[in-house]
Amino acid sequence: MIKYKTKEEIEIMRESCLLVGKAHAAIAIDLKPGMTTLQVNNKVEEFILDHGAIPSFKNYHGFPAATCISMNEAVVHGFPSDYILKEGDIISLDIGVYKNGFHGDSAYTYAVGEITEEVKRLLRVTKESLYLGIDKARQGNRIGDIANAIQEYTEKVHGYGVVRELVGHGLGRELHEDPQVPNYGKKGSGPKLKEGMVLAIEPMINMGVKEVVHLKDGWSVITKDRKPSAHFEHDICITKGDADILTSFEEIEMAERKNINLSWSY
Repeated sequence: MIKYKTKEEIEIMRESCLLVGKAHAAIAIDLKPGMTTLQVNNKVEEFILDHGAIPSFKNYHGFPAATCISMNEAVVHGFPSDYILKEGDIISLDIGVYKNGFHGDSAYTYAVGEITEEVKRLLRVTKESLYLGIDKARQGNRIGDIANAIQEYTEKVHGYGVVRELVGHGLGRELHEDPQVPNYGKKGSGPKLKEGMVLAIEPMINMGVKEVVHLKDGWSVITKDRKPSAHFEHDICITKGDADILTSFEEIEMAERKNINLSWSY
């Protein structure tokens, strides 16, 4: 069942969504080789708690951390460890916060130091595909229009693998609500988009094949061919016009530019 939000609920929810971007920016300014992913997670969790919110992911169906941290060939659902960041890594952080009865959820992939041009292209194209999907997120269209826009650009134009097993979702008082939002599909298919729907749109795009492998830890999902994967996510609300983007990358991108240890010009 799709849960539509009132204008008042959207404004309450916007606070949670914007706080996610601030949490990203708080760690993005400090990311550097030599940090462990556990240190990354702890800083994010501390920031969320200090701002009167709760990490959405911690203990969600038993997930052990506040942040999903996926390195290089990991697509999603990686968790922190004593892994030490090194030059040339890419790190995808998926962060959720719960505040005032609503969740915010946003993912971003960072380049640690210098990365290859091939990987820069993957990050750029994945991020661009997110906005192409959002452009189709308007009243009267269907979920398949969002999905098809992402697939056409990443798979057909650039030859990347679009993950099938993992999708975006509705968002609100629950972290995962209906409808599912795939990153592949046919135009004109799926539920019709109506004012008040809130969606987390999140392309998960592999440099190589679309197939993934689930690791024995019960959470981590990696690419079958071990090639890199990128992940970007915004929360949006369907309106009578253009989608209202509730999350923001503005502070994240500013932090990237200020951090000499991150590559941002991709």
